[in-house]
Amino acid sequence: MDDNLLQVQRGDRFAFGRNWKSFTDLVDESRIRHAIDSLRAALGVEDLAGRTFLDVGCGSGLFSLAAHRLGARVHSFDFDAEAVESALRLRRAFAPDASWTIEQGSILDGGYRARLGTFDVVYAWGVLHHTGAMWDAFDAAVGLVAPDGLLFVSLYNDQGRESRIWTAVKRRYNRSGPVVRGALIAGSSAYIYRAWPLIKVMGLLPGRNRPALTRPRGMSRWHDMLDWVGGYPFEVSKPEQVLARARTHDLGLLHLQTCGGGLGCNQYVLRRPGGSAGAQEPAEPADDLAHLGGARAEPAHGHPR
Repeated sequence: MDDNLLQVQRGDRFAFGRNWKSFTDLVDESRIRHAIDSLRAALGVEDLAGRTFLDVGCGSGLFSLAAHRLGARVHSFDFDAEAVESALRLRRAFAPDASWTIEQGSILDGGYRARLGTFDVVYAWGVLHHTGAMWDAFDAAVGLVAPDGLLFVSLYNDQGRESRIWTAVKRRYNRSGPVVRGALIAGSSAYIYRAWPLIKVMGLLPGRNRPALTRPRGMSRWHDMLDWVGGYPFEVSKPEQVLARARTHDLGLLHLQTCGGGLGCNQYVLRRPGGSAGAQEPAEPADDLAHLGGARAEPAHGHPR
């Protein structure tokens, strides 16, 4: 029995891979297009042709697939065997002949990392804060970025006392039976979407934009909710903490998008120096977002990758 499964059985970890196996039933070309568009916008590129792409904690494999569609040579790994199975399933369905490697591994395993080498883009969306050692995982991810390469990372926003309450909810969820889990999902949904009826009414008024029916990044509202309520281990950070950590590695900020101090993830695109000709200079944050080289992305909603 692998370490991930033991932690799930003890109630110390959410069964992330099980959630991804369910989500892959919903993946279609529309969701893939949304994933491609969000990846292109955040990285500020039209394609990833000729580049290598590492998906740390690949989950369903949706964004590995998106990177492949953009032309990258992709390597994906996840700590959870069921997540690996989900990514393999997507590859079989949508990219059977892809230059795309998928395997089980941990970002915290130094021996495993040593075999990987470095990559032009290291993608760790909604992953490092679930390792139980977020800053160690961040440092490890940086070490996999090639010179002049990019680290695209998203981390849960630190809301102080509210984050501590959510930590307790997540711990309780994983150590409870079906009845308590159902109650926690229902209560959390009611709290998170408490303003949704008003938003829908406002969207019906003349001149107002209708609420989007498709989740940003091609995700699923139900699977996002399960990931949020059950997603343990759980750590949080403030943008200033992440940027200070990035500076210790001499990483430059290219893109910053926060969740406005609320619930959700702050996402960062950071560049490792390499000294190549024509390299872009780091951008200065502009309000909630700093970006070079492409259209600005929509605010980040949801948590899975």
